[in-house]
Amino acid sequence: MITNFYSNGKLLITGEYGVLDGAISLALPTKYGQTLSVTQNTTHTIQWQSIDHLKKVWFEVHFKINTLEIISSSNQETASVLQKMLLEAKKLNPTFLSETLGFNIQTSLDFPRGWGLGSSSTLLNNIAQWAKVSPYTLLWNSFSGSGYDIACAKHNTPILYQLDNTTPNVTETTFQPRFKDDIYFVHLNKKQNSREGISTYRKADFNKQAFISEINALTKAILACEDSTVFKSLLTQHETTVSEVLNMKPVKELLFSDYKGAIKSLGAWGGDFILAAGDNTTPNYFKEKGYNTIRSYKDMIL
Repeated sequence: MITNFYSNGKLLITGEYGVLDGAISLALPTKYGQTLSVTQNTTHTIQWQSIDHLKKVWFEVHFKINTLEIISSSNQETASVLQKMLLEAKKLNPTFLSETLGFNIQTSLDFPRGWGLGSSSTLLNNIAQWAKVSPYTLLWNSFSGSGYDIACAKHNTPILYQLDNTTPNVTETTFQPRFKDDIYFVHLNKKQNSREGISTYRKADFNKQAFISEINALTKAILACEDSTVFKSLLTQHETTVSEVLNMKPVKELLFSDYKGAIKSLGAWGGDFILAAGDNTTPNYFKEKGYNTIRSYKDMIL
């Protein structure tokens, strides 16, 4: 018998960095995600196999089931991260993995690992479902982060996400602007390390309360916006607000200064997907610049 768990990928539309300090952020779950399949075996071990979007094995590890000691792995660093997640899940639910038998585990991504849609958050949420523990607690005990990606993994609609101290507040919402056919998501072919971006933000000297208030206002305005021109203006304003805090140039200024629409970074600045608000010529513009991973709103967003 196979038991399957599934989690959605994510894109953070507003509130990057500020979401860590309680800003209201708009986040969208994607049509891409990750599945975790569990089958019991009699080996007294966990035989783990991770499959990428091309149906190829990219990682394997073999654990002792009682101690989660690593018997063998194809990548020690990845195995140690996974081991940490499983050990924390077991601390939260001591009955998890207490069986004397064993498991065959297979994870399957339906998006490239380099896209930044949440290969780690979807895995963590799937493990939390399997272990019957809180995914937010598992996240914060294992790593760090705001948790908006976990919220996207669990919800099938756009969400407003806000941290109240350490309590995640998630509100399902609607984000279907009449101009959504002019919204595209373009991958920059560069993987961004979120930890580095967060470190830059944490070291910045700025009025945090004013920044959070500005982000909150922009999030609410972007969510309610029904005019394409105003929407583009709000995206540009958001980019300017964050750029002043990070002391970094917005991605449009760096790479796409001749683009006629608006461009906004999504999540940590410097890589992964950007949002481009333009018109039906937008895909051609980016293809001519050498960027070929372009997804429309309807193809990307759940």
